[in-house]
Amino acid sequence: MKKILITGALGQIGTDLTRYMRGIYGKENVLPSSRKRKEGHPLMDEGNFETLDVLDYERIEELVEKHQVTHIVHLAAILSGTGEKNPQVAWDINMNGLYNVLEVARIHDLSVLIPSSIAVFGENTPKDQTPQDTIMRPSTIYGVTKVSGELLADYYHRKFGVDTRGVRFPGLISSDAMPGGGTTDYAVHIFYEAIKNKEYSSFIGKGTFMDMMYMPDALKAIVQLMEADESKLKHRNAFNITAMSFDPEMLAKEIRKFIPEFQLKYDVDENLQKIANSWPNSLDDSEARTQWGWDPEYNLTSMTKDMLEKLKKKLDA
Repeated sequence: MKKILITGALGQIGTDLTRYMRGIYGKENVLPSSRKRKEGHPLMDEGNFETLDVLDYERIEELVEKHQVTHIVHLAAILSGTGEKNPQVAWDINMNGLYNVLEVARIHDLSVLIPSSIAVFGENTPKDQTPQDTIMRPSTIYGVTKVSGELLADYYHRKFGVDTRGVRFPGLISSDAMPGGGTTDYAVHIFYEAIKNKEYSSFIGKGTFMDMMYMPDALKAIVQLMEADESKLKHRNAFNITAMSFDPEMLAKEIRKFIPEFQLKYDVDENLQKIANSWPNSLDDSEARTQWGWDPEYNLTSMTKDMLEKLKKKLDA
């Protein structure tokens, strides 16, 4: 039976992933962790939880030995928007934290799944149907650390035989946890404001297309790749995956099917817009589909309907 340690588990992906994995592998076999406890957070009362700063190598090793961990899902990271405000901290956590996880995995023969991001791409990358293997010259410290992380994880696989795997996530949309400082966060905030105030001012401009994915598909992708036949994986770190590509206007149009009076305005953040402009309009995820059967369930229409239904219940609206 797998024993799975999740780092950065109180973030946008980790909360949902912990619950999803516990439903598959059993509550006792999935251990969420984060740098600090967060009182009032639902995971504090839903099973085992450990504090873990990924910069503390000894603590990672202590938890691996204590809980007989076999797999690590390494989510702890500083995202794009936050990273640009403090690039030194972003490098420290994103790179030195990953190095510590890989070293523990090497010594204890663990498997590691490390999410990457569309932030690995840059202005010179083909914008439409961005290939799996292409130019990666990112313009943010987050993107730099994700490219470096992909290369480091591949190195640990080639050099030491560590079973490392990863996906390049697009923007993620969740009805549960709030996002944590990414360029694509507008695609979550817009739903909350549509329900509460019937209007939203987007910090990303009209006509800016970016790949997105609904959280249930993201969770499925992590488990599906973790369970994939290793012999079929030609790429490891990391696979392009996507579910939909849209701009703010397209998302607003879908929301109006359920909230006709919704108004979309713009208050563009030039720094975040510059980051968004450097990313692809759409990804080619054919390698993930071929090598491990990736196939998302949600598109823009079905995601919008489900998201609004869940948030209306959550907000009692």
